[in-house]
Parts: sequence; structure tokens; C-alpha cells
Amino acid sequence: MKRTPRSWGLLALTAAAVLVPVGTTIANAAQPTAGVPNAPAANYEGATVPTNLGDAHPAFVGGQDSTVSEFPGIVAGIRAGGPRPEGETCTGTVVAPRKILIAAHCADAEGDKKFVYGLDDLKDYKGGSGTGFAVNVVSYKKHPKYVNFDQGYDVAVVTVDRDITLKNNAAYPSFATSADAGGAAPGKNATGFGYGKKDFNDTSQDVTLDKATLPIVDGDKVCTGVGAGFKNAYMICAGYSDGRVTILPGDSGGPLVVNNKVYGVASWSRSDFKWYSVYGRLDNEMGDWVKSEVGDTTPPPTGDFGVSVTPASGSVAAGKYLSATVNTTAGSGGSENATLSASGLPSGVKAVFQPTSVSTGSSAKVTFDAATAAPNGTYDVTLTATTASGKTATAKYSLTVTGGGDPQPSDFTLSASPDKVAADKGKYISTTINTSGGSRGQTINLTASGVPSGVKAVFQPTSVTAGGSAKLTLDVSSTATAGTSNITVTGTDANGKTATTTVALTVNGSTEPPTGDVTVTATPSSGSGWQGQLVQASVKASGGTGSLKLTATGAPTGTQVTFNPATIAQNGTSNVWFFTSFSTPTGSYPITITATSADGKTGKTTFTLTVTKFGAYTVGSTRIPS
Repeated sequence: MKRTPRSWGLLALTAAAVLVPVGTTIANAAQPTAGVPNAPAANYEGATVPTNLGDAHPAFVGGQDSTVSEFPGIVAGIRAGGPRPEGETCTGTVVAPRKILIAAHCADAEGDKKFVYGLDDLKDYKGGSGTGFAVNVVSYKKHPKYVNFDQGYDVAVVTVDRDITLKNNAAYPSFATSADAGGAAPGKNATGFGYGKKDFNDTSQDVTLDKATLPIVDGDKVCTGVGAGFKNAYMICAGYSDGRVTILPGDSGGPLVVNNKVYGVASWSRSDFKWYSVYGRLDNEMGDWVKSEVGDTTPPPTGDFGVSVTPASGSVAAGKYLSATVNTTAGSGGSENATLSASGLPSGVKAVFQPTSVSTGSSAKVTFDAATAAPNGTYDVTLTATTASGKTATAKYSLTVTGGGDPQPSDFTLSASPDKVAADKGKYISTTINTSGGSRGQTINLTASGVPSGVKAVFQPTSVTAGGSAKLTLDVSSTATAGTSNITVTGTDANGKTATTTVALTVNGSTEPPTGDVTVTATPSSGSGWQGQLVQASVKASGGTGSLKLTATGAPTGTQVTFNPATIAQNGTSNVWFFTSFSTPTGSYPITITATSADGKTGKTTFTLTVTKFGAYTVGSTRIPS
């Protein structure tokens, strides 16, 4: 959560050259306007380092201390290898016992991920030896239309392995859907929460929970000229043009709350973070998708009958069992039949009721059967009685498991989205292979069988961690046979366990030639500027399979070449910036730009950079020296 009023600007030196210091973690797919390129954008993931775009001495003010009690749904996302204290990476919102609302780009951070609940200061977690309730990720599902954080649909739903009961038994926060359209209109004030950085360089290493009041603004008018461009249909723009109050890296996925409802998840800003805060919008199809993934969160009606458990706590050794008595009392309507169930159990522990249903006013026995692999720890188990009319009553049981260990790898499943694809000959088509279930750290290797002749299946990556996803590209050659084939995708873990899913590929009857090698073009193919100026062009590439990585060689001394973005989709376009310095020698230099596809094919083009002496300019055909 960030703080301070500073300004930033681009100095236009010529219609085609702009002086801009180099930034990091940039994304910019939009075309420049009036000869000025869009400023780079960056997301709020914890490892992102704000760039210095003109202010060498930033300071941040404006956020306020907050507590979990103030917004009980808040939860911290951490990952192994994260550079912040405790590996803090993102912020999320618990919207159901095992569901967390967060930004899609948080899934892309490297390292084993988990979430820690209940802490005002994440340092109290102490790597697991302190306080806080930690849960592991079972699946991390991004919105199916998500591509990149600054292009919309930056929302995801995480499923975790244990129930999270909110502090003080608070209700789970509600989130916006299309039924709430207009609830986050410009002119309203919203509140953002997060565990992110509190200063520009993260010098304080502060991972306490903060909040900030952010006015919602008309993004179509003011949130322009950055990244791939603001899109009101999928984004909410909030805060201030100079970032006097804003959020910072580590706040990614954190909620934007309006009238006690989550309307947005923290997504991106300009790469110096001294600008507006952009949130993924939920009062639209994105929120509807979240609702479909979370399920019905409306609590069932509560009856006036009662449930209790005696004793209210107990300890069981792994490989043993423990019993307690569940007592019920009848309500004002007299005795009713009630079915008993348990939630919040750790993996490897079963709750067995004898009998499974009772007439209210009577009792049942519950036995907690702990497997030898049941993990050590103390768990809050909720015992629920549900009548035929849907009324419920609950009781809490504190279960401690001793003498156990880490759970054994559990079963996992695969799915394809979409599971039916079609492509012409000489083209390619992609789908996403999702994994769910499994256990923490479980690696799943992906293979494909039943691939028809003339078709190549490429996984990116070829192995994923349980809960992750991979891209499957089907490259159809000109010799492939038209028709539909069922391709079987198999996932195999280190213990030999497997799961499969099927992708139906239809090869259309087109006789178009194959894509062939990679083709690269630069527009314009040459440019000039003074020493110390930036010269810009755009690069377009296609061919091969999958995304294309851009590189450059042959730049003169003192010149840095930056692609924005450095990886593009097929037929995609990137801005290329040639940052010269006062030490760059004058002259003309052929710079080779290379595009490399995911399957190793390459293509090249040449951009001729001419560097003139600082201060020289041209009038008509006459060069005027400095």
C-alpha cells in the first residue's frame, strides 16, 4: 500500500523520439499516439520493482494501518523464494470456506504457493513456526479469457485444501456480479486493502495489513497512455494521477471495496506506481464467472434447534481414532430429522457418524479416524446438523493430530479448456490443460497420444505443479488429413499415478500452405536521433509455433534495446525502444532483430539506427550543427 504526491512526464524531443529512462517489469501492447509511446505498465505482484520514471527521490504517504477484524476476508498470499518477508507475494479475499478471490497474474509467480490467514502483521507467521492459519493451494483457476494483466480479465479463483473460518465467525465478503453493474461508478470512494510494500524500494520490509481510500475516476478520460490501454469494460481506475495515495507490489489481487462489497481486484499501474491504481472489474461477466467458480455462498437458514459436542476438543495420534458425542436439542417446531456432517478436517482424517442422521433431541457418536499420513496440527472442525427443510445448526470441535507427517500425494485430475478445437491446414490452435487436486509440490508431466499424422503437439511447459496449467498448441501441417481426432492428454506424477483428458481436434479442409519459418518486420526500418535520445519503432512477427521471443544484436556502445513486450503472440506487435546515451558514438548502425518461436524457428530483420551529435537538428535538407 503506497503513499506520496510526485509527478512524472515524458519529454518529447522530436515527433519520433522521446527521452524515457529504462524500466523493469513492463507491458505495452498499445500503439503510440501522436508519436509518443504508451508508458510501461506493471502489475502489483510482490517481486515487482517500481521503475524510476523521472523522480529520483520518491517518498510515499497516504495509507493507513488496518486489521483483519476490519475486513475479515483478507488473506496473504506467500510463495517459496519470494523476495519479500515470509515470501509475501499477493493479497486475496476469502469468499467461501475453501475459495479465494485474487488476480490471475498472481498464478504466474514462481515457487510453491500457499495462503496465510488471520494476521495483521505477516511477520508473525515466522515461516510456519509462529501464528496464522496456513492453507495449501489445490487449484489456481484463471479466467478463461485472461492473457496478460493489462489486457483485461485479470481475475482468478483459488481452491485451498482446508476450510478457512473467518475471524470472529464473520460472514464471507460478498463480491459484485453483473447484477451490481454501476455500483463502482466514477465519483464514488472505495477502499483498497493489502499486505504489499509501504515504500518504493521496500526498505522497511513492512508486511503489515494496510488500507487506503481511493476515489473511483473516469478511466476512459484519465487512465490513458499506459500499457495496453485502460478498458472500462474490464477495469476500474481509482486513485490519483500522481499516486499520492496508491497501492504497491504485494497488493496484487487485493480487494477494492465499495459499500461492503468487493468490486475489483488489484491488477496494474504505470511501472513507477506514481499513477492511478487499476483493478480488475467484477460487476460484469468477470464477476459472473467468479460466482460460477465459487458456487452458492448464501448461508442456509438457521433453525432454532441446537447442536453441541462433548468434549469440545481432543487429541488423536496418526493411525489411531478418537470419539466424541454430538448432542442435539429440538426447536420450537418439535423433533425433526437432521443429517450430520463435518467440515474443516485435515487430509487423512475421516469423521464417521453413528448414526448419520438423528431426530433432534437425541445424540450420535462421531469418530475421527486419522490415517498414518495425517498431518500434525490443530484443526477447527465444524459439525453441522441439517434438517429436511434446509435449516442448520453447528458446533465446533478442536481436533489435534500428533505423530503424523506430511500427507501422501493425493489423486489429481486434468481438464482441457476448451476441449474442442479446430484449425485449417498450415495453421495452429491452442487450448489450456488445467490440473486440480493433487498435493503440494506434486509435479505432473504432460504427454499427448492419438495425435493425427501431420499434427504436432507442443506443451508449454511440459510439466506443471499440481493446481497449475499448461498451454497445448496443435500445429497442423499442410499434409494433415481433414477430419476430427480425439487426442488424449496424460498427466503422470513421480509415483506413476496418471490422469487423462481428451481434446477433440478438427482439421478443416483448407489447402492453405504451412506457416513456414518466422517472418519479422520493423516499421519504420530505420530511425535517427541525437546522442541521449530514444528512437522507437514497432516490430511484428509471425510463424513457427506458439509465442515469439524478441532479441536484438549489433547495437552500438552506450545503447540499450528494449522490447515492450519482449514476447508476443503470433502476428503480434511490440514497441522496440533504442535508448542511446551521450557516450554513444555518432554514425549509422545496422541492428539485427530476431524473433524466435516456441518450437525454435527464427526470423530476422534489420533496423538501421543513425545517431547524430547531441544538439544537431535538420531543417529541410540542411543539417544544422550544435
